[in-house]
Amino acid sequence: MLMGRARTPAQVYRHFGEVDAAQSPLYERVAVALSESDEALRAIEAAPARKRHPTVILAALHDLALAGRAPELAAAYAAGDGDAAAEAAVDTLLRMTDSVVAIAVRRPLRTNEAGRCAVLYPAIAEAARRVGADAIGLIDVGCSAGLNLNVDRVGISYSNGQSLGDPSSPVQQSAKIVGDRALPTRAMPEVVARVGVDLDPVDVTDADEARWMRACVWPDQLEQVARLDAELALAATAPPLLIQGDAVEALPDAFVQVPAGALPVVTTTWSLSRLSLESRLRFLHRLDEAATGRTVALVSVEGVGVAPSIPTLGDRRASGHSIIGLAGFDHSTMRAEAIGRCWSQGRLLAWLADPPA
Repeated sequence: MLMGRARTPAQVYRHFGEVDAAQSPLYERVAVALSESDEALRAIEAAPARKRHPTVILAALHDLALAGRAPELAAAYAAGDGDAAAEAAVDTLLRMTDSVVAIAVRRPLRTNEAGRCAVLYPAIAEAARRVGADAIGLIDVGCSAGLNLNVDRVGISYSNGQSLGDPSSPVQQSAKIVGDRALPTRAMPEVVARVGVDLDPVDVTDADEARWMRACVWPDQLEQVARLDAELALAATAPPLLIQGDAVEALPDAFVQVPAGALPVVTTTWSLSRLSLESRLRFLHRLDEAATGRTVALVSVEGVGVAPSIPTLGDRRASGHSIIGLAGFDHSTMRAEAIGRCWSQGRLLAWLADPPA
């Protein structure tokens, strides 16, 4: 990760604390304290340049606290004591520089996938409805821990009073509906396969990997921490099949895992943007190849113009919202449509598709 426009690490950490972490009193205080300590800044510079960003170093420190290796820092975080946390963070970094750097180098920063089910559920159900599928196999590309693969096991409530999914689930999500068009009410059919594809997937049954996902959540964002814990626990009850590999090259292996008679539904949520245009077109070609013997659906939630073949509705790129796309592949025929828009990682949703006749 780059240090941004600031010229020095001290400026980067101060800016992070005063601006980026303004909603986190703990991280605001810790980041500013690191920016004011020459010794701490020298310790940070022991990490490769792309691993010196505050989000990475703070996550590494948080990981040590969660692992019981930095008890003073853990206690300060638990108490919500910013001054104590700042002092403990600097002390931990200086005493355990090698450990902090090792964690930062070894672990990719993880982002919580929470909230995406509110967008994915109606789109996947719509994909199944259009081809009359009564069973589906989910293939999530760029899956990380595969939390999106439990989309049918999550309860979802919308601001217009609609609800989807499992109301008794320990994981509950919500989204605000924008506009006056209601979501389709069809329930998702039975999910008979859950497959994740990622260059570096997270095994939710591995305690170290699950802890790292928690470490990437800021310690005073208690609602997010609780939600992630619930999602990890739910995923651990029926871990998905995770395939490590390139999004394009691993797709054929993923399709093999979906039983005959079930509709393979490939989902992407802000993962295609990490691929080059050439790779995105090859990805589309892989879907077309898979459809020579069966119908295949793609549900994409990507920035405007990112998902190949999905109409942009005349929206400008980098416009601040994403387009929910649905593409169906059947032999040599592909039908692609923009069925919605969403904002704030799926927390606001506008449904656009026409209701079923």
